Amino acid sequence: MADGRPGWLLSSAPMTDTSPPRRVAPESGPHLWSAEALSPADWMIPLGAEAAAEMAAGLASPGMPLARLDPLLSRVVERLAHGQGFVLLRGLPAPDDTAALLGLLGSRIGRPVLPPPDPGAPFLTAPADIVLLVCEEAKTVVLRSAAAVHNAMMKANRAALEVLYRPLPHGEDLDLPVFAVSSGVFSARLDRAAIGRATPPEALAALDAALDTPGLALTLPLRPGDVLCLNPFLVWASGAAGLAMLPLVSAGDSRLADGAFAGLAPGASA
Repeated sequence: MADGRPGWLLSSAPMTDTSPPRRVAPESGPHLWSAEALSPADWMIPLGAEAAAEMAAGLASPGMPLARLDPLLSRVVERLAHGQGFVLLRGLPAPDDTAALLGLLGSRIGRPVLPPPDPGAPFLTAPADIVLLVCEEAKTVVLRSAAAVHNAMMKANRAALEVLYRPLPHGEDLDLPVFAVSSGVFSARLDRAAIGRATPPEALAALDAALDTPGLALTLPLRPGDVLCLNPFLVWASGAAGLAMLPLVSAGDSRLADGAFAGLAPGASA
């Protein structure tokens, strides 16, 4: 082609209404990570006996102050919004009432999103800033930094990456990109089934190749009682089906407030 781009990029008519950013740049910062560069100390917060006891008391008496737990949850929210995008809380016994545990934690950090997402999707695509996952039986999930996938695509096939910055049909009245930068803030959402209907095969192949980049995916074994907290706009999780789940809209920095993914906000037209 005259400008050096492949024909499938130029001819994607449904995706040319909104152009990608003038300059697609590599991502950097704590949300960019690979499994081989992390250790458990980077993503795990052990809950001591006192915090676990306080949580048990909070379940028995909803509304009581949680002097140890609330500061810890504030740290979690900061990591989810501006850090690597996920935290594992470990040290609780397997809960007798998983819904109550999710409700207690969720009430301190956000507003529940209803209805919950489809647990059968290959990647967790909850329209939420925070997703809490409680493990009741031993299970393994796989996590990927969306920024790392982005950079892998940029290195291997920039033209394919540009396609995924463009709005793609996600239903009758909703078009969403896979990657977006709004006011300097990176966000990404992978609904593989939705984008598969309208994305050029070459771009999908490049995305799948980036997802399989050696050393990128973190395989995380969960124990009963573990609480995995993640931001699905920064971390793409697979294998979450079967985990008790609560998606939340953050009370503070929300990627659903404006920008490319505002159409997913609860109550927004879809």
